[in-house]
Amino acid sequence: MLSVWSCNAQTTSVPAAVETAVAPLTYQDSLIMLFKEHTAYYSTGFDYPVGKPDAKGYYNAQPFGKNNHLGDDWNGNGGGNTDMGDPVYAVANGYVTQSVNFYGGWGRVLRIAHAIPEGDSLVIVESLYAHMDTMTTRKGQWIKKGDAIGTIGNAGGIYLAHLHLEIRNGAGYELGGGYSTVTKGYLDPTKFIKANRTARKK
Repeated sequence: MLSVWSCNAQTTSVPAAVETAVAPLTYQDSLIMLFKEHTAYYSTGFDYPVGKPDAKGYYNAQPFGKNNHLGDDWNGNGGGNTDMGDPVYAVANGYVTQSVNFYGGWGRVLRIAHAIPEGDSLVIVESLYAHMDTMTTRKGQWIKKGDAIGTIGNAGGIYLAHLHLEIRNGAGYELGGGYSTVTKGYLDPTKFIKANRTARKK
């Protein structure tokens, strides 16, 4: 069972539809309320963000924890920039909370909140996709697992093309730096996806 890390939004904002509904609310609570109004977007399981459904044609070049990495770096099997422009897919049903070009080492970043039914509760996790070349979804958009959300990039030429994927135990965290010895709130993306390929039983 996942524990929910409740925090106030800092780099993301509370959806307007729930911002004034009840005050004060944590960002987590706001998202839970929003999802309860859009139950069709509850998670039905998680998948890989590239080469769907099983990351075919890709490898995890820098897994979670290696060099204090807080995510997974997905590269095309061809190496170099051979995966530049390849499609990136939503790992699960969800709600887009951020779609921003931060430039520098992050480049274009997309963040999606996901609601996982667990008994009578909802667990909120967030997927973060970085260094993208294009983003075809916008903040406030509802998406389904496997929807194309953009393309693999190289953060404006800073890196060889790859997708940096993070999965966080909650939403509304600071963007962070992608590397840290402090891993509280961060989940191992590949381990999490493998454990949650199908919807949990209520």
